[in-house]
Amino acid sequence: MDTYNTLGDMNYRGKRVLLRVDINCPMDKKTLKIINDSRIRAVIPTIRELMGKKAKVVILAHQSRKGKWDFTDLSQHAALLSKNLNAPVKYVDDVLGEEARKAISEVGDGEVLLLGNVRAIDSESVSKPMEEHAKGEIVTTLAPLFDYYVCDAFGAAHRSQCSLVGFEDVLPSASGRLMAKEMYALRTIFNSPRRPSVFILGGAKFGDIPHMIERVLSNNTADTVIVVGLAGNAFLMARGVDIGEASKVPLADELTEENFKNAQDVMTKYGQRILLPVDVAVEKDGQRSSVLIGDMANAGAALDIGDKSIDTFRKVIEQSKTSFMSGPAGMFEKPGFEVGTKAIMTAMVDSSGLSVLGGGHTSAAAERFDLADSMSYVSTGGGALETFLLKDPLPVIVALEHSKEKFGNSQ
Repeated sequence: MDTYNTLGDMNYRGKRVLLRVDINCPMDKKTLKIINDSRIRAVIPTIRELMGKKAKVVILAHQSRKGKWDFTDLSQHAALLSKNLNAPVKYVDDVLGEEARKAISEVGDGEVLLLGNVRAIDSESVSKPMEEHAKGEIVTTLAPLFDYYVCDAFGAAHRSQCSLVGFEDVLPSASGRLMAKEMYALRTIFNSPRRPSVFILGGAKFGDIPHMIERVLSNNTADTVIVVGLAGNAFLMARGVDIGEASKVPLADELTEENFKNAQDVMTKYGQRILLPVDVAVEKDGQRSSVLIGDMANAGAALDIGDKSIDTFRKVIEQSKTSFMSGPAGMFEKPGFEVGTKAIMTAMVDSSGLSVLGGGHTSAAAERFDLADSMSYVSTGGGALETFLLKDPLPVIVALEHSKEKFGNSQ
């Protein structure tokens, strides 16, 4: 039994439902056009179900945050929602003002309205406990206009922000289908993985990876952890490999004394259960070239795992019954250095087991390689996934659990 309500637990017919989603999309820096709408497509089942139940659906969402180049209104998002739903989605570039309140009052049964970028409101970006957010201007202005709150923003579930955790204290609340699906997939691979279970951890953020490894190996969620990307380079350093100055530069911010020691500690503790690259790929005369780790000192920056590492990792992954990947193996955006990331993902698909990809750059790479649809599951969460990996409570899940305890399912 779920510890929080899901869509099937409530009767939405004729009711006003405030739906919080995460449709924060990557954009082209020159044109400010959305270049990947996968997060929009991911929430379509929840919206369509609410429409089918004749709810009056009002969507709250964000795009980037103030001060960033991709902080825009949500007019493009409304058009893409409409296209994917094959139904009209009205948009008003307002959240708390008279225009928004008037539009909310006019939404009919089975109709959809998208409000403006909620992060245009300064209080939205402040992290506070649920009880404090429930008294904030966003909740006190909007909550009286609605009967229910639904959160389907798994990608932002690690943030204790007003529109994500404030409404659960004042409205009967439920998770959307995407949120429930994400939590089911993660709980499956963490609580009852089929074996052998392999976790591939990569990307540029190194600081949390020793803690992630400690978690998944200490409780035997994973049998083996493969470390790649910049994180792999950092672990090679911690093992005593001279990776060269060019490969050290991208690690400068993350490779603190504490992080370095944490990496050494988990390698000492778990030894052979942690696999690192035996070679890396560098750029030589404009071409990809594999270099053994013992020759990295003067070889230039490591941009991907090397060919021998790919062969070794592929064999381990193809024999797995559960494989999970968070973070790419190299600079997959650069031609010639997508090889490692693509090979690992292909091996995950070729295995006979459950294959799950983390969000962010990992899912973007899978989309680029046309492998996303071949995976068992592709998460939309970046930070939320990392929080879950570290076994920290997700604020949105905590808030939804509170709402169920306070209101029941309020049919």
